[in-house]
Amino acid sequence: MFLAALLLAVTMPQDTPPPPLPQDSEPVKMTIEVGSRSTERSRTDTPVPVDVIPLEDVADESGQVDLTQLLQFAAPSFNSNRQSGSDGSDHIDAATLRGLGPDQVLVLINGKRRHTSSLVYIFGTRGRGTVGTDLNTIPVSAIERIEILRDGAAAQYGSDAIAGVINIVLKNDAGMDVVLSTGQYLEGDGQSEQLALHYGIPLGERGTLSLTGEFLNRDKTNRAGPEEPRVIGDAATENLTFFYNLDARIGEFGTLYGHGGINHREGLAGAWYRDGVGSDDIPSRNSASMYPNGFVPDIGTDIEDFSLGFGYRQIVRDWSLDLSSSIGSNRMEYVISNTLNASIANFNNGISPDEFRAGGFDFEQQTTNFDVSRHFRTLLHGVSFAAGLEHRRETYSIFAGEPGSYADYDGPGGGNAGSQGFPGFQPVDVVYAKRNSGAAYLDMEFKTTPKLLLTGAVRLEDYSDFGKTVDGKVSFAYTATPALTLRGSSSTGFRAPSLHQRYFSSTFTDFIAGEAADVKLARNDSELARLVGIPSLKEEESLNFSVGLTWNARANTAVTADVYRIDIDDRIVLTGGFTADDADIGPIIEAQNLVEARFFTNAIDTRTQGLDFTVSNVAGPWTTSLALNLNETDVLRVNTAPGLAGKEDIYFNKRERLFVEGSAPKTKGVLSAGYRAVRWNAGARLNYFGELEAGTWTHLDDPDAPPQHYDARVTTDVHFGLDLPRNLGITVGGTNIFDAQPTEQDPFETENGARWENVQMGINGAAYYVRMRWSR
Repeated sequence: MFLAALLLAVTMPQDTPPPPLPQDSEPVKMTIEVGSRSTERSRTDTPVPVDVIPLEDVADESGQVDLTQLLQFAAPSFNSNRQSGSDGSDHIDAATLRGLGPDQVLVLINGKRRHTSSLVYIFGTRGRGTVGTDLNTIPVSAIERIEILRDGAAAQYGSDAIAGVINIVLKNDAGMDVVLSTGQYLEGDGQSEQLALHYGIPLGERGTLSLTGEFLNRDKTNRAGPEEPRVIGDAATENLTFFYNLDARIGEFGTLYGHGGINHREGLAGAWYRDGVGSDDIPSRNSASMYPNGFVPDIGTDIEDFSLGFGYRQIVRDWSLDLSSSIGSNRMEYVISNTLNASIANFNNGISPDEFRAGGFDFEQQTTNFDVSRHFRTLLHGVSFAAGLEHRRETYSIFAGEPGSYADYDGPGGGNAGSQGFPGFQPVDVVYAKRNSGAAYLDMEFKTTPKLLLTGAVRLEDYSDFGKTVDGKVSFAYTATPALTLRGSSSTGFRAPSLHQRYFSSTFTDFIAGEAADVKLARNDSELARLVGIPSLKEEESLNFSVGLTWNARANTAVTADVYRIDIDDRIVLTGGFTADDADIGPIIEAQNLVEARFFTNAIDTRTQGLDFTVSNVAGPWTTSLALNLNETDVLRVNTAPGLAGKEDIYFNKRERLFVEGSAPKTKGVLSAGYRAVRWNAGARLNYFGELEAGTWTHLDDPDAPPQHYDARVTTDVHFGLDLPRNLGITVGGTNIFDAQPTEQDPFETENGARWENVQMGINGAAYYVRMRWSR
């Protein structure tokens, strides 16, 4: 992967861009670390679009306290919505670019690959069936800026970079910052408290060791109707993080660097309501002795995230040599409370334990890179060369819960087995899987004339569990006039199936149109998958085209526009549910004592097309910007397995298709304006969320059945900041101050059983906040 060579540009110029919503269109020269290996490249002359967001300024003016929500309201091509009633997805936010999957965007820290989470998003989320990176394990106070490469980059970076790359650049300057913030929603819930300390320790004249500690507490929200016993809203979370970033010169030409951290997070979310009403063929899910009036189980999580990495760069006769190694892991365990195992209560005088540790999963990634690079100033009008090797080892495991969380103590026909809300992982689910991959890349940039830049990259990857893949990329940037640059790129890409998708399995309770059902999500290599006819997973393949321009209309105004198309074959998704009602497969499902079974498979081909447009202006104390993303994804084909021909509506039905096509609004835009005086500043921002559609539970097999339709919405944010004596600053503000909500729906048709899906701006409404910062 191209990762370590990117750190040639690890220092950022002291000039920082203006605060409100900076995009790649701003007329500010800044050395960037993503999208180009050349240290000569700034974000205004790259052949592909790159957004640069100075996080400290944006955080002070947005009221958001975690990274995913901060980016949700700052970058139109980025989407992330908190989920409700979705098990683990309530606790780890899915993050996407250009409406594609969470696993189709690669996350880097200081140019190094970041490990993904151990969670597979299952139900209730637009990222269902995928694995993403948990951005909220990274403290906002440790980050200097975010670079978002909006272009396919698998030929440069490797697997997962189909939609683009998010590079998180950590602070490495000396000094101290203390941040204290609090806020809550107008409804009176969801209160958040954040305390962060960043300390950059100078290492003499040789560099800096930056340390950041952050504590974040966020209470739950509840937007359930007045007669609804459930809790429908954000999970409560308590987040404690420590991060370090090291950059120190060794001798005259060497640099020792590293970064990493520890994150511990506890979350608590409400499951669906259990009223205990059973029938002759549905065992009771309650005990009148424990919860005579019904109950709402709580799904808690303990998440441990760890990363550690170091590297060494050395300049040898104008060549940069870079060797680095890192390890990262993510572990998530479920703790189910306010619950019971009804099969225990059934023979134990109606009493069961009310809390169970239900097991979970663990993912670990070890990466080693060696890279060489050089810029030849005297060849043509400048030539940059880079090449490198990478070895990566990944492991994935599922561990079982305590027996009471899954076991059936009274046999068929008795009380429902397992902890209500989330049945524990069983011994049959336990797995320990591993794989290795090796990669080699070559990347070159040619300034053939003073006006024309040509680039090319090729990458070979070899995976121990499915084989080799070769991908390439070409791009150009042509300076037509001093103010106008034309640019474009074309690339092939791939995404390797994650170990999670290959080996995840679980039996759990899903609510289908409000009714509980036991569902098996079976391993791709399981006997059940083989009997049903599900093929082995293979890599996703993509073809990416983009063309655009940058126009510096005046010294203080810049415009960018880029159109793109991304074709992806064999996308990995979750199938629809195969049930006992099916004439061919029903006996197989019944033999497993299941109501429904689902599988991971390379089911669909998709096409994503869109436009990114930005314009920004800096005029004295005023800064204004407009950023717009138009995006549409279509499922072109359902690749039904040969043995399942004629079952396309089960394999991937309309409802599942709309989860893919409605992953993001078709239009998303941000218009912001800010004014900065000597001692104070103020600003406002309009966030536009375009319409989208979601599936229903009614008439799943009817392609003409009307979907849920969400009209476009606009939210309004305002802030006012004041610089006080002794390096103290305070900002007060409000988000979504006019309390916009998504279009109301029939709760029996939504995934989460609420009056809305978790889409667009979310369901929580207006909020206000106060944020204080002290620096020295």
